[in-house]
Amino acid sequence: MRYFLHLAYDGTRYHGWQVQPNTLTVQQELDRCLSQVLRQPVYSLGSGRTDTGVHASHQVAHFEAEFPEALDLETALYRFNRALPPDIAAYALHPVPEHAHARFSADARTYEYYVRLVPDPFSVDRVLYLDRAPDVDAMNRAAAFLLGSRDYTAFSKVKGGENHYVCVVYEAGWHVMPGGLVFRIRANRFVRGMVRLVVGTLLTVGRGKITPAQFQQILHAQSRVDASGAAPAQGLYLSRVEYTPDVVPPELLPPGLPYFVGR
Repeated sequence: MRYFLHLAYDGTRYHGWQVQPNTLTVQQELDRCLSQVLRQPVYSLGSGRTDTGVHASHQVAHFEAEFPEALDLETALYRFNRALPPDIAAYALHPVPEHAHARFSADARTYEYYVRLVPDPFSVDRVLYLDRAPDVDAMNRAAAFLLGSRDYTAFSKVKGGENHYVCVVYEAGWHVMPGGLVFRIRANRFVRGMVRLVVGTLLTVGRGKITPAQFQQILHAQSRVDASGAAPAQGLYLSRVEYTPDVVPPELLPPGLPYFVGR
């Protein structure tokens, strides 16, 4: 039977989500704990592959397993959390139709990027600290050009292995929060490296080094070399993955954790 597991993690000490040889990843730890609790080999597949140092306040993984008759879902979730390391937490577990797929059944995903404008030693690995406030209005004027169906070749990693680079962006904007800012972007899909490259280039707008109009030109040019460098990994969170009600009933979908580290 197939199950969805909703989880969150601090990605600081992991080399991303996907299992890789000779290095620690979130998927590797999750599979180890699922196999330990269910006493059978279990292999998960996530809704998206977060990079090294990137966090998730709402990630979804599916796996197939036969649960022992004496093990109900609530107890299984409790045991998963007992087995998982403290920087990974599981929030919901439920069966799904056989066709349900954590990655391909997702209707939309939301990423958030956190910037702190006040020094805080407790958030070093969880937000990006800037010693000068960027121009939020200029960044939002630039971010407005992201909305709709666009080709994101300019904001993709070289040799990302994508079949195409078109994404439909439903929301993109910067919001002021206590002590800093958060950039929120919601889309039907993301190409590899897209969010960090978008954020890095928007911050260049915020520093006054390029204009919102030049940002638009970079997007339309579809040339990777025109974009700024990627924003550091520690400020990025996969914050919400959405599915249709037949796959994940709304009452079972965690809201994602509105997350801002620090004071």
